[in-house]
Amino acid sequence: MSVKAKKHLGQHFLTDENIAEKIVEGLSFENYKNIMEVGPGMGVLTKYLLEKDQKIYLAEIDQESIEYLKKNYHTTEETFVGDFLKQDFEFIKQDQIAIIGNFPYNISSQILFKIIDYYQIVPEMVGMFQKEVAERTAAVPRTKDYGILSVLVQAYYDVTYLFTVHENVFNPPPKVKSGVIKLTRNPKEGLAGNEVLFKQIVKAGFGQRRKKLSNSWKVLNIPEALKTHEFLDKRAEELSVEDFISFTQLWKENQ
Repeated sequence: MSVKAKKHLGQHFLTDENIAEKIVEGLSFENYKNIMEVGPGMGVLTKYLLEKDQKIYLAEIDQESIEYLKKNYHTTEETFVGDFLKQDFEFIKQDQIAIIGNFPYNISSQILFKIIDYYQIVPEMVGMFQKEVAERTAAVPRTKDYGILSVLVQAYYDVTYLFTVHENVFNPPPKVKSGVIKLTRNPKEGLAGNEVLFKQIVKAGFGQRRKKLSNSWKVLNIPEALKTHEFLDKRAEELSVEDFISFTQLWKENQ
């Protein structure tokens, strides 16, 4: 018995055991009791996770995959938690939980934003994304890949690009290469209480990335005291994550 990959779920099953093991070993397995795998499919990562000491949860919405995993890996009904994007993580009682997966490409950015929303209980993530998304997440200032995703993720996590995966190790092969990245929580000072404003400033800043921030931020009504700030003469891609955070603090103080 095998599982048929479903296009509408963005399923591409990894077939290379060495790569699967390498992805799993990207996690540290330290200082958390729980791990959630997103989109386990036919269990290529799951089998290695089940060898660990942590409690494993599987976020899967494909019933065929669920039945396959129950039969082949003796997972129980309580192991499965449904749609990752609908999780509230109440069941772990504020414990820490790491996230891992060969993520469906059609929801990969949403997965990253979900992790950011729960950064206080997610210390670590290792995941496979479309290479372009992985590169954007890990990008540094003054590069074409640096943007909203880079800044929002890096405000909460250190990002490490681990390795690239060729299309031919999947069934069916995707049309693009994949990239595996690791997020390690590293909350930067100054975000507490400013998260909503921070996201607004970042998104507006990159909304017209070719323009100076004096133009991009007009939609947010820049506080009078900041209208001569040096950042307004720059473009969003020139600011570091720390620059965005410090400017958010100044904005809040001068509202």
